[in-house]
Amino acid sequence: MELFTYMEEYDYEQVVFCQDKNSGLKAIIALHDTTLGPALGGTRMWTYDSEEEAVIDALRLAKGMTYKNAAAGLNLGGGKTVIIGDPKKDKNPEMFRAFGRYIQGLNGRYITAEDVGTTEHDMDYIYMETDYVTGISPEFGSSGNPSPATAYGMYRGMKAAAKEAFGTDSLEGKTVAVQGVGNVAYHMCKHLHEEGAKLIVTDINKESVERAVEDFGAQAVDPDDIYTVDCDIYAPCALGATLNDETIPKLKAKAIAGSANNQLAEHKHGDMLHDAGIVYAPDYVINSGGVINVADELNGYNKERAFKQIDTIYDSLSKIFEISKRDNISTHIAADRMAEERIASVRRSRSTFLQNEHSIISRRK
Repeated sequence: MELFTYMEEYDYEQVVFCQDKNSGLKAIIALHDTTLGPALGGTRMWTYDSEEEAVIDALRLAKGMTYKNAAAGLNLGGGKTVIIGDPKKDKNPEMFRAFGRYIQGLNGRYITAEDVGTTEHDMDYIYMETDYVTGISPEFGSSGNPSPATAYGMYRGMKAAAKEAFGTDSLEGKTVAVQGVGNVAYHMCKHLHEEGAKLIVTDINKESVERAVEDFGAQAVDPDDIYTVDCDIYAPCALGATLNDETIPKLKAKAIAGSANNQLAEHKHGDMLHDAGIVYAPDYVINSGGVINVADELNGYNKERAFKQIDTIYDSLSKIFEISKRDNISTHIAADRMAEERIASVRRSRSTFLQNEHSIISRRK
């Protein structure tokens, strides 16, 4: 790929390549946009087929964090790191300490957190070298496991989607089909069960399904059958791209609200949902509870304050649904527009301030 051409086309600010021979570190930090503040985004460790694939993933994820943080109302920009390697066998403390030194060298432009393939203990090693890391162990003043926070945001977002689809945000008596019952989805199901929702669940992990059946009285179905069940809300909480040409025509749900990233296989599928009259809660908005929670650590973590901010996911989605109806556009486009307008507004105000400062300095001369 022509890296600078790609960066210019999608307006990336910086890409940093990091290596440490002794520990085996090979990392790529991508900073997309810091208009709203320092870039916040997790560190992913994965076995990429090529270095180019790793670079593309870092760039794509960094841009996604710009939109997620902007839509969440955070004064933070978007960035992401990928470490090339097998998280099951290539990790070592020296790797993350070396990476921490690279983060420190960015002098606060980038703040990291855990992601796929990394843990809070990995973040602890980074913390030994820099303060620009969140999601560390609770004994260091962190918020700990982000799953409950993400799940609570999912629950609040699902209520907003229900309000748009059914005229009431009550989930009592509603049937929710949950695809994937991992840590986040399990905690979300707990909220739904306590409100009186009926749950239909599936997962390739049988133990996860059995736990949901036992704890919440959920109905279990095979993975391939989750798209066709009679339900009010479909919650994709596993792999991405499950909303596609094949699955969308099968759905009987009136609303879609799940935690999975990149749920739309292509942008056109957001339009398909809009045309079908299905209320879609854009993934990067509804699953932003985790990043909102860790962002609060930057101010000295306060759970009450963090969850109050997570509550605003309901309001953000309500605004997105309003924009969608007003402009007759799909909700995923409305979400992008809302995020872009917030960034543009701050950029304009900053530009005006700098122009005024320049004018004052010129007059003094």
